[in-house]
Amino acid sequence: MCDGSAAIPLLQRPVVLIVDDEPEILRALSDTLEEDYEVLSETSAEQALGLLQRRGDVAVIISDQRMRGMPGDEFLARARGISDAGTILLTGYADFETVISALNKGAITFYVAKPWIQESLRAMVREASTAFRTRQELRTERMLLRGAFDHLPVGLTFCDAEGRFMRLNARAAEVVGQAEAFCIGRTEEELLPESRKNAARAAEEEFRSEGKSSRIDHFTDETGRERWHRLTRTRLPGEGEQQTGLSILIHQDMSDLMEMALRLRHVDKMQAVGTLAGGIAHDFNNLLTAILGSLELLPDLLPQENAPAQRLMGNAVSAARKGAQLTRRLLDFSRPGDVVRTPVAIPDLLKQLQGLLNQTVNGHGTRSETPVTLMPFPEELPAASTDAGQLELALVNLCLNARDALPQGGEIRISTGFEHVAENDREGGLQAGDYVVISVTDGGIGMSPELQSRIFEPFFTTKHLGGGSGLGLPMIYGFVRRNGGDVRVVSAPGEGTSITLWLPAAEIPAAARPETADRGDPFVVKGQTILVVDDDPGVGIVTEGFLRRAGFTVLRCENGQDALLLVQQRPEIRCVVMDLLMPGMNGDECARRISEIRQEMSILFVTGFADRAALPEGARVLGKPFSSDALLAGVKAMMPE
Repeated sequence: MCDGSAAIPLLQRPVVLIVDDEPEILRALSDTLEEDYEVLSETSAEQALGLLQRRGDVAVIISDQRMRGMPGDEFLARARGISDAGTILLTGYADFETVISALNKGAITFYVAKPWIQESLRAMVREASTAFRTRQELRTERMLLRGAFDHLPVGLTFCDAEGRFMRLNARAAEVVGQAEAFCIGRTEEELLPESRKNAARAAEEEFRSEGKSSRIDHFTDETGRERWHRLTRTRLPGEGEQQTGLSILIHQDMSDLMEMALRLRHVDKMQAVGTLAGGIAHDFNNLLTAILGSLELLPDLLPQENAPAQRLMGNAVSAARKGAQLTRRLLDFSRPGDVVRTPVAIPDLLKQLQGLLNQTVNGHGTRSETPVTLMPFPEELPAASTDAGQLELALVNLCLNARDALPQGGEIRISTGFEHVAENDREGGLQAGDYVVISVTDGGIGMSPELQSRIFEPFFTTKHLGGGSGLGLPMIYGFVRRNGGDVRVVSAPGEGTSITLWLPAAEIPAAARPETADRGDPFVVKGQTILVVDDDPGVGIVTEGFLRRAGFTVLRCENGQDALLLVQQRPEIRCVVMDLLMPGMNGDECARRISEIRQEMSILFVTGFADRAALPEGARVLGKPFSSDALLAGVKAMMPE
């Protein structure tokens, strides 16, 4: 049967097909109806069936009973299998048995005896045409409703008074994990696994007592993934105040939304901890600068032959440097935006880094050999837009973690690849675009889902006391997120771990790895004057001591206002070494005002928590704690000739 899915425009005249093997009858019927209808005519039943196959807009069929080749009742019965048109049997004989049989079989809607009464015939055609239009409209409505029902982004189920499923869409069947046909006649409790039945019973009790229920069902599916489903049930109202007893059950999968909320909560927590860590690191770096600087200057005051004193100073310097490394990790974790992104050829970087990775992983000689293997690189792998130095540090940390997950030894594999993120597929908050991915994989002890959910938390570690700071993975996470990428983990207990770094692909061809600028050897300049500005007296004394030992004349003050006065009053000052974070007037503000007084003045910022975004482009920055050589190299780089 023609589905008649195309709706008929209201202004279009209904189509009437007249079938009769007598031309005179055809003309008479056409004359009667053509004013209000589009009339088609055929003299053969077979030809009429062919026309109905081609046209689905025929609203009414009028057929003579006595025709050569095929009687009218048989023709109309066959037409029913093709068209939904109303049917009128025209007969000139009192053959009531044929008419009754055709009516009983549903082959005809009306019958008209010859000779016909025109008004009566028009009324029958009008009623049959209206019924056809109504059927077409209902069919269209059913099609639209069924399409919406089947393709809703939520599960939808209609239940009877006993809670048994009457009809459900495919999404609802997925929720209970059964085929649609299997669900019909069963309740939700019967279809759910045992672990979820209690929640279903509680919702059913709430619905029985209050007439509606809404809950969020939190469970773990067969793949081990946490899921959250909101289930809402409400009664379907009847006419007036009558109740139908029927209800509708709506299943909404909220897993993606909940995971996004948890990720955002994690990001907020990381940012809060990062801010705290940055503040602590700033103050701690000032202490370490004073300690390390004082220890570096102390040998000038002690006799070299005092071996015990030299050993004690060596121990103190070593401990202070370890503290500086810990503080640097805190800063790398907490410092936003301090990533210098350049095109980095990942295969070249990994080849140059492989020796260091193997040495770092196996250098202790107390465990089984754990080779770091580079898997074959994809052809035409684009360069990554990233900070090469921080990426190297991240890979070293990942390989060390992989080694610790292999207590009996085993291979660590580093693989690379290329991925494209579409506009509508932004897992992990990635922007649409191309990404270079680097995976570090081990076949070690693996991690449980609970452990995976905490590995990026600062100071969280599974290692023994003193075995790790718990900052390695958070530092990697912070670096990659600031780099515009993501860190993804695949692991299971006893099945190893794979951690993948997603880095944005560079928009220009891969270039050679940026070389570290050669600052040259420390130098000595006699007599030149440098202004040291630092609010921490311990740091200021050490900075002054380093510079005086190198032969400079040093002026020192502890705030920006005094620095401005000295620059105005002392024209012999050649450059300024200044702390970035100071009370009253920050280093960046002080530097701007100094440049207004003396445009040629060079300034070296020293800081334990440098937000480079707050500094002018090209500003020279020396991180705390710093050695004498690093300070002098920084001064040499900016000292006017």
